[in-house]
Amino acid sequence: MDARPVPPGRLEPVDAWGGAVRSEGFVHRPGSAEEAAAVLRRVREAGGGVVLRGAGCSYGDASLHPGGAVLDLTGLGRILEWDPGSGLAVCEPGVTFGRLWRHALGDGFWPPVVPGTAAVTVGGALAANIHGKNAFRAGPLGEHVAWFELLGPDGAVRRCSPDAEGEVFRAAAGGFGLLGCFTRIALRLRPVASGLLEVRSRAFGDLASLLAAMRERSREADHLVGWVDAFARGASLGRGLLHEARHLGAGEDPDRARSLRADSHGPPARVLGILPRGVLWRGLRCFAWEGGMRLLHGARWAAGARRRAPRREGLADFHFLLDAVPGWKRAYGPGGLVQFQSFVPAAAAESVFAGQIRRSREEGLVPWLSVVKLHRRDGFLLSHGVDGFSLAMDFPVLRGREDRLRAHLRSLAAEAVAAGGRFYLAKDAVLTPGLFADSLPPGTLAEFRRLKARLDPEGVLRSAMAERLGLLAAPA
Repeated sequence: MDARPVPPGRLEPVDAWGGAVRSEGFVHRPGSAEEAAAVLRRVREAGGGVVLRGAGCSYGDASLHPGGAVLDLTGLGRILEWDPGSGLAVCEPGVTFGRLWRHALGDGFWPPVVPGTAAVTVGGALAANIHGKNAFRAGPLGEHVAWFELLGPDGAVRRCSPDAEGEVFRAAAGGFGLLGCFTRIALRLRPVASGLLEVRSRAFGDLASLLAAMRERSREADHLVGWVDAFARGASLGRGLLHEARHLGAGEDPDRARSLRADSHGPPARVLGILPRGVLWRGLRCFAWEGGMRLLHGARWAAGARRRAPRREGLADFHFLLDAVPGWKRAYGPGGLVQFQSFVPAAAAESVFAGQIRRSREEGLVPWLSVVKLHRRDGFLLSHGVDGFSLAMDFPVLRGREDRLRAHLRSLAAEAVAAGGRFYLAKDAVLTPGLFADSLPPGTLAEFRRLKARLDPEGVLRSAMAERLGLLAAPA
C-alpha cells in the first residue's frame, strides 16, 4: 500500500446530474487504488462515512452525502489492459465510456451497453448496472463483466465474477457503491463490422401501437427507443416515434476503415459551420415553458410522421444523444429536472403509462421529455429489469411546485408498484422506503443488508439515497 499521507477533503458543492438535488461534501480525489484505500481507511478509523462518486451522472442523490466525505474516483481513469483479439478491456473505475469506445473502435469493438452520455464512468455504470437502448437484447452492463475487484473499507480486495464470489458479484453490480469500491473491471466489448448503424424511424398514432411495434421489432432490431409526445391527448394519447437501429454486417459498409476511426464520429463543433454548438441550449430556453414545449412536441411529431427511408448513423451519434447539445440541462432553468422512470411488466405497461401521462397533464405537470424502452429480466439482486417496458419522463422543477411534483411522482410510483413495477435508482429522487421495498421481490432487502453487514459492518459506505430508501438497515 502507498504510505503517502492523504490530504484532507475539500468542502465543495456536489450536485446531482439533474441539478434538482444539491449538497456539500468533503471531496477526496485519489489518483490510484492505493490512495482510494487510504481515504477509506482514514474515514473508517474516524468513525465516519463516505459516498463513492464517478462522473456524477445519477439524476438523484445516489452519489451525494451531505456534509460527509465524497470519494471522487474520476482520477482512476486508466485502461489497464486491452485485448483486440478477444475484446476484453480491463479498466479502472474512472474510465469514461467516451474514452473506452475511442480506444476500442479502431479494432472493431464497441461497449456492449452504453448510457445516453459518454461522460459516464465504467465504475459508476456498473454500480448502477446501467441499461441501454438494447436492454431487451443485451440486458444490463453487469451481464458483460467477466470479473471485477472490489475494495472494502477494511482494505480487503475481493475478485468477484459470476462463478467466484458470485453472490457479491450479483449484489455489487447495481449496489451503488454500498458494498465496496471497484478498482478494476474486466468488460467484454462486442465486435462490430462497422462504426455505422442502419436506423429507421416510424411514427405511431397512440401508445398501444407504439408498444406493440417495439415488441414486434425486437425480433430483428439491435436497438429500440421510442419518443413519446406527452402533450397529445384523446385518441392520440401516447403517440410517438420509434427509432430502430441495426448493426451493419460484414461487407455492408463500403468505407469501413473510415467509419471505425474515432475522429469520424461525434457532432461538429459548429452547426452549419457557423453557430457554436455550446450555445444551442440558449435557444432551447425560449421554449422552456408549457406552451413552448407543446410547440416543440408538435413540430417533432409532424417531422417524424413523414415517412423516411432508412439512414446510416454513427454509433456515437445514435447512442450519445445527450451529448449533442452541450449544457442542454441548463435550458430547464435554475431548478433543474427530475426524471421519473418506472419499469412495468408488458401486460400492464399500456394501462400504467397511459395513466401516468394522463394524470401528469391533469396535474399541470406535463413532462418535457418522455422516452420508452423495452426490457427483460436479469439475475442481479437490486435489478430494475422486468419483462416489459420502461417510461422515463423528465419534469422541470419549477419554483413553488417542488412539493407538488414530489407528491405527484410518488403517487405515480405507487400505481406502478401495484402493477408489479420496479425502479432504476440512478434516475430516482422521490421514492420512499416503503415504495422501494414493495417494488422488490420478498427478501431482497434483507439479503442486501446481510451482505452489507458482512462486507461493511461499520457502515462506512453510505449515500443520501441509501439513507432515504432504508438500504443500510431495517427501519426501527
